[in-house]
Amino acid sequence: MSAPVPPTVSTTHRLGLDPIATPDRLLLGPGPSNAHPTVLQALARTPIGHLDPLYVELMGEVQELLRYTWQTDNRLTIPMSGTGSAAMEATLANTIEPGDKVLVAVKGYFGHRLVDMAGRYRAEVVTIERPWGEAFSLQEIEEALITHRPTILAIVHAETSTGVLQPMEGIGELCRLHDCLLLLDTVTSLGAVPLFLDDWKVDLAYSCSQKGLSCPPGLGPFTMGPRAEAKMMARQDKVPNWYLDVTLLNQYWGSDRVYHHTAPVNMNFGMREALRLLAEEGLENAWARHRRNAEALWSGLESLGLELHVPEELRLPTLTTVRIPEGVDGKAFSLHLLDRHGIEVGGGLGALAGKVWRIGLMGYNSTPENVERLLNLFATELPAFRPSAPVAAAVG
Repeated sequence: MSAPVPPTVSTTHRLGLDPIATPDRLLLGPGPSNAHPTVLQALARTPIGHLDPLYVELMGEVQELLRYTWQTDNRLTIPMSGTGSAAMEATLANTIEPGDKVLVAVKGYFGHRLVDMAGRYRAEVVTIERPWGEAFSLQEIEEALITHRPTILAIVHAETSTGVLQPMEGIGELCRLHDCLLLLDTVTSLGAVPLFLDDWKVDLAYSCSQKGLSCPPGLGPFTMGPRAEAKMMARQDKVPNWYLDVTLLNQYWGSDRVYHHTAPVNMNFGMREALRLLAEEGLENAWARHRRNAEALWSGLESLGLELHVPEELRLPTLTTVRIPEGVDGKAFSLHLLDRHGIEVGGGLGALAGKVWRIGLMGYNSTPENVERLLNLFATELPAFRPSAPVAAAVG
């Protein structure tokens, strides 16, 4: 019997590439936003082990800074190793048992994502809906809680698809009254818009690293209050998602520091610095900065004859939806800004696809200089895309 012939290395998929080179972009869309230079420096540091005593100390710092940023004392507050969607799924995976009724208040694209995720964990999902650009009243929420008697109410605080900021006063009290957990999406509000999880009686919340926190995408902040923790611990079966199982993750992020998975240490370097910078600025100062720059953007856009999609009292300071004027190819203008000026603005999603631009002023990117630069470009470049109705020639 002849000896087997060893395989030869195939070169079919081998590519000869130059070192990576990406252009500088100013990211003024729905996310990600540009990361702070100090955060980028932290990301480039030499990795250390995810059980190294120095890293364990850093983990505690990240947790405490997240509690400050969310204004909560929740013990179970961690950055999930994954993007915001991982943290979103973690809130549902850990608290839903088959047959639980989950009420989702849908007023945009990400409400529908909550519906999809909850259904995958075999919840009985019911919805209430508002048009894309509106928010829910306290009366609507109360009527739905009385009608459906859900185990969990899930609602988006800052809806990235519409630019709506949902008023939260009173919702948590209603959920306590009707024995329901309150789950809040804070993806586009954390670090940039007033958030008071404990005062608002929020039981579960999640966010992302790449918007108001000025860090690249890759981590999903997650927090769970005592009522949600009690429901999780009373489950009849295991959490049906091993990677996102908080009963296991808590052994790593808690006092035991038991290995669960290889954590993305450099991402947590970046998160630590992003949160440190936010604490250094102060939450109230950061919130005021975002509001001030958003109001300057709103005023400038309206002075150019452009129409904003959301009433001012419901507008989200981090994400502004601008209606695309009649006859303008919105995608062509966005590509023009990207190709000629290196500035990214977003288009509409779902029901608003092709109808709005989405302009983000988040974290490090929320500056007067960025507002002025973008307004000048709208003033000088947009007329070529709408010759029948030119925009005003100057920006105040």
